[in-house]
Order: sequence, then structure tokens, then C-alpha cells
Amino acid sequence: MQAEVLDYGILAVASYLVGAIPFGLLIGFSRGVDIRTVGSKNIGATNVLRSVGKPWGIATFLLDALKGFLPAFVFPMVGTRLGADFQGLEIAGLVGGVAAIVGHNFPVYLGFKGGKGVATSAGAVLGLAPWVIAIGLAVWTLMFYSLRYVSLASIAGALAAVGAGWVLYREQGLVLPIAFTVLGLLVILRHHANIKRLLNGTETRFVKKTDR
Repeated sequence: MQAEVLDYGILAVASYLVGAIPFGLLIGFSRGVDIRTVGSKNIGATNVLRSVGKPWGIATFLLDALKGFLPAFVFPMVGTRLGADFQGLEIAGLVGGVAAIVGHNFPVYLGFKGGKGVATSAGAVLGLAPWVIAIGLAVWTLMFYSLRYVSLASIAGALAAVGAGWVLYREQGLVLPIAFTVLGLLVILRHHANIKRLLNGTETRFVKKTDR
């Protein structure tokens, strides 16, 4: 039992430290920009895209998603091969994925002031349940290209992923649906300021150059 707890603890710590890597900040620095001082001051992909450039925003999104995918999908398998006593890869994946998301949202490297966790959550869920993230991404895409609000699309995508989790995985037990619900609520809570601006009509829309 003690060995099992230790193995999960090592997995959680390693996943947290990977999740806490501030790729958006590092990419901004590589372009001579402190992303914490421009735009929304968020270290996530959307602010990097708006403040540094589209290629760099896409790179940030992919890297942030990767740091969720690796702890949820790869780390448990590697740990098992190294002799870790995990009681199933599903639980280990949840531990790794959640720890990575917490790391992104509250990174020790930046005084626990991080991003909103959308890309990292997407990467973690991709490693655990690909169809859930496929549905969430489809809803995100539809909402974004219809209304041009990244925040609203992210919230809608999170809600869709939660619903998909319950529909697709309820028969396998409550662990994954409950985990997806918690992750979805965390994404929504991290958008509390955006929600206020949406209600006040002051949220910034993502406007294409051809629309200006």
C-alpha cells in the first residue's frame, strides 16, 4: 500500500512540474515579449496569439496540450514499465492529467499565477477519452467561428465535453464522468472574469483582419 501511494505521489509531482512549465511565457520571451504585461496578461495561447502572433499562439496551444497529454497517457505507461504499482492505467492517467492541469493553472515557477487550463485540459482528456475531446473541440469550433469569442467557445466546449463524458462513459462507472465534470467546472471557474465581461458586453471578440 505504501509503495502504491508513493508511486502515485511521484506521478502527481512529476505531472505537476511538467504542467507548470509556462510555454506561453517562454515563447513570448523568445520573441522579446513578456506576455504577462500585454493584452489580457494571461500566459495562455489566446494571449500569445493576439500579442505575439498566430504561429506562436498555435505553438503555445500545442505545447500546453502536450503537457496535459503526456501525464495522462504516457507517464502511467512509462511508470508501469518501470515497476510502478498502479491499480489500472485509467486512475493513474487521471492523477497525472489532473496534476498537470493544476500545474498549468497554479505553476510554482510563477508564484502560482498561471493560465486557464483549456489547452492542458484538452490534452489530458485526449489521453483519457479521445471522443470526449473530439466532441468538445467540435462545439468549441462551432461557437468560435459563429460568435468569435474565444472565452465563450471554451466554456461551451467544456460543457459539451462534460456532457459527452456522462453519455459515453457512464456505463463504465462514475470515475471518468465525475472527473470530466470537475475539470469542466475548473475551466469555467478560471473564466470568471470573462463571464463578467460577456454579461456586461465588454468581452473582446476575435476579429479577423478582413472584418476590420
